[in-house]
Amino acid sequence: MIEGPYFVLTVLGALACGVSAGVFIAFSTFVMKGLAALPPAQGIAAMQAINVAAVSPAFMVVFMGAAALCLVLAVVTFVLWPEQGTVELLLGSALQLVGAFGVTVAANIPRNDALAKLDPEAPDGAGPWRTYVSEWLMWNHIRGGASLAASASFILALT
Repeated sequence: MIEGPYFVLTVLGALACGVSAGVFIAFSTFVMKGLAALPPAQGIAAMQAINVAAVSPAFMVVFMGAAALCLVLAVVTFVLWPEQGTVELLLGSALQLVGAFGVTVAANIPRNDALAKLDPEAPDGAGPWRTYVSEWLMWNHIRGGASLAASASFILALT
């Protein structure tokens, strides 16, 4: 059984991944749907504002903290190679690092950067907005599922 500081680290990893999953799932299930229902100029402007606000200490602590915890968990797991939970710990770490952090860096941030360059009032903004919403949501679903699966994997490692 996982004990001591390793136990605390695993619990914190499960919680951080769970909170990340909650944020991603909220965006997938109602935030983006609400923004997509707005006229394109309003949806673009609102998402641009959200993207600026997202780079806040509170969100960055959760998002970067989950990645850092998973990196530490993976390293500690390789070093200690526990008798139980090894697969679950490594799987949970990989899911968060690749499926949430990696997807964010490779897919969502570039789309956010492109959206930031759009003029919400431009007459041709509707097409790029629809494409953005569709593609961004697809990658966000992956992030949400990966974070949720990472959290579950860490919980399974504790049992």
